[in-house]
Amino acid sequence: MEFNKRTVLWIVFAISLIVLWNNWMVANGKQSLFSAQPPAQVAQQNKPSDVPAAAQPGSAAVPGAPAAAATAVPGAPVAPAAPASQIVTVTTDVVKVDIDSVGGVIKRLELLHYPDHFDKTKNQVLFNVNGPNVYLGQTGLIGTSAAGVLPNHTTPFTVKSAQTTLGGNNQAQVVLEAEQGGVRLTKTLTFRKGDYLVGVRHDVTNIGTAPVQPSLYLQLQHDGTKPATDSWFMPSYTGPTLYTDADKYQKLTFEEIEKGKADHSTKADNGWVAISQHFFVSAFIPADKSPRDIFTKKIANNLYAIGTVQSLGTVAPGATVSNDTRLYSGPQDEQILETITPGLELVKDYGMLTVIAKPIFWVMTQLHSMLGNWGWTIVALTILIKLAFFPLSAAGYRSMAKMRVVTPKMQAIRERYKSDPAKMQQATMELYKTEKINPLGGCLPILVQMPVFFALYWVLQASVEMRGAPWILWIQDLTQPDPFYILPVIYAVSMYITTKLNPQPTDPVQAKMMLFMPIAFSVVFFFFPSGLVLYWVVNNILSIAQQWVITRKFETAAAK
Repeated sequence: MEFNKRTVLWIVFAISLIVLWNNWMVANGKQSLFSAQPPAQVAQQNKPSDVPAAAQPGSAAVPGAPAAAATAVPGAPVAPAAPASQIVTVTTDVVKVDIDSVGGVIKRLELLHYPDHFDKTKNQVLFNVNGPNVYLGQTGLIGTSAAGVLPNHTTPFTVKSAQTTLGGNNQAQVVLEAEQGGVRLTKTLTFRKGDYLVGVRHDVTNIGTAPVQPSLYLQLQHDGTKPATDSWFMPSYTGPTLYTDADKYQKLTFEEIEKGKADHSTKADNGWVAISQHFFVSAFIPADKSPRDIFTKKIANNLYAIGTVQSLGTVAPGATVSNDTRLYSGPQDEQILETITPGLELVKDYGMLTVIAKPIFWVMTQLHSMLGNWGWTIVALTILIKLAFFPLSAAGYRSMAKMRVVTPKMQAIRERYKSDPAKMQQATMELYKTEKINPLGGCLPILVQMPVFFALYWVLQASVEMRGAPWILWIQDLTQPDPFYILPVIYAVSMYITTKLNPQPTDPVQAKMMLFMPIAFSVVFFFFPSGLVLYWVVNNILSIAQQWVITRKFETAAAK
């Protein structure tokens, strides 16, 4: 039994060292040991120019299964010479976007208030095609037309007007127009002050002599490469998500799409589709009560899409039909997302502990409104949680204090019956009964509190409000590791003191190992977000104070 315990402890320590090395590599911009795809392949992944060609004239195919990809929502052209493009750059107080006149596609979207994870001199970029990753939002038309392919996200547009900065009405607007297949498509992108929500309006005019039946597609593309910030020990989710009133929030993976096993809603007249990632999300939100098909598909090697297709009905010659859509691309700010459309706040995913995590985050927002600092908010929340569980933890500490007092008697029993384990166990249980000790009393409070601890972990891990938020002095980002490892060292010291206050194991070897455990477990905290380590440090300090008072009380009473 003792051998098994020591073996388990050494395994934990070995895993901690592996995790430490892996997180050091990730923190320095290197590939995670546990990433599915090596860096050499990232640079070779397909760009939009490799996406299958647009739907052929007369095709009314709705994108869906990978087999239909070539004739579904159009990809980029395969022609050897791409049309010349004009880049329109729009800058508001919160975003900077580059709009390509080819397709009217936002090919780069920069968030001005959120620094990059690795390089703090740069801003976080969502939509992008210039690096090793592909991330785009695309719109266009498919459907029947005797005159040819309808305008899509590969069609050259003309920039009719471009207001690139916020005007007197606190908005900027870009209007693009293209004529193709007997249809004129006017795409209007509207940006507003302080808003990550982009208005996307499509006006479809039939300039031919025969009726047309266009459908509007809204598509988000993303590569399947794991984020450079991801690791085995601190994973985050990046992938397609969607919401409908009927089936509620659904999460998918690129692996499921790759294997053709992505099970999700396919028809709705409400909801949204999105690409979610750690702290951020991009979502197309079609007009409510407008029937649509929902699709996911593999576009090319390591490139996937989620989107919707809406029929615009039959458009007679000379007639115009309009459609208003919204595109949100920004932080997973729960309070903002709740005001946009039902269910969008669910992209800030707390998992199975949402019922506990949401109230915790609500309490944190109330505390932050008074304190104005997320670090002190974590400290205050830790104190509140400690007070809430005070009676339960006090009962546990009383049980451990009693165990500590009777430790000499337990050692005597061990020596007396060391050759007879059955009698040793019987004598130990009689001692517990005589001294009115519950051997599980110290474990029960911890087990009851574990759901709260895990829920708080996900709150701190998922809240973009704390991304880049400082505490004091050397802690300038609560979602990043402590740069000088001060908090992990304090945590190790607090764990050592806690171990000394706990009942000492009767086995000397096990006792030494228990003293070594704080160091072993603190290793993994070196690259933990400092906000999480701060919570555990404060919790340990409060526990030490409570345990010391209770232990001293029992030891004083036993000495009389």
